[in-house]
Amino acid sequence: MQIQIQAQIEALRRMTVRELRGRYHEVFGEESRSNHKQFLFRRIAWRLQADAEGGLSERARQRALEIANDGDLRTRAPKGFDFDTAGHRCVQDRITPDADPRRPLPGTVLEREYKGQQIIVKVCDDGFNYNGQRYRSLSAIAKEITGTKWNGYLFFHLPVGSANGDEKR
Repeated sequence: MQIQIQAQIEALRRMTVRELRGRYHEVFGEESRSNHKQFLFRRIAWRLQADAEGGLSERARQRALEIANDGDLRTRAPKGFDFDTAGHRCVQDRITPDADPRRPLPGTVLEREYKGQQIIVKVCDDGFNYNGQRYRSLSAIAKEITGTKWNGYLFFHLPVGSANGDEKR
């Protein structure tokens, strides 16, 4: 590593977070969203070294792109996303806001063994199907099976967060 780069990195160690954010802006050309001193130091030091000695090899870049293409980088679409590239709607139906986010999607099959009996429940649009009968809730099915009141999500080993999306276990 060049002496000049080493000196710049040593100077980074003595900077305040405000100074590191300013240096980050100089090096990357954009504001940092972070105020974490160690993160800023490492990112700036890496960029200084990469600029001086070269970044990733072409082979490493290609491999990184392959990995990124294979992985789901988002778990949710961006807010307001409902159009394809031609400007047509790609969302056919919206989930009603009062729908319980804990509820599995229609078509999901829930399986559980209880006292040696295999329990299979199919999630439908308007409830649940168990043994050819329609039930409004998993709790009703759990009560039918056990004879006592149960939280249906607990009985079927599903997340039991509140209906507003907070997950608790």
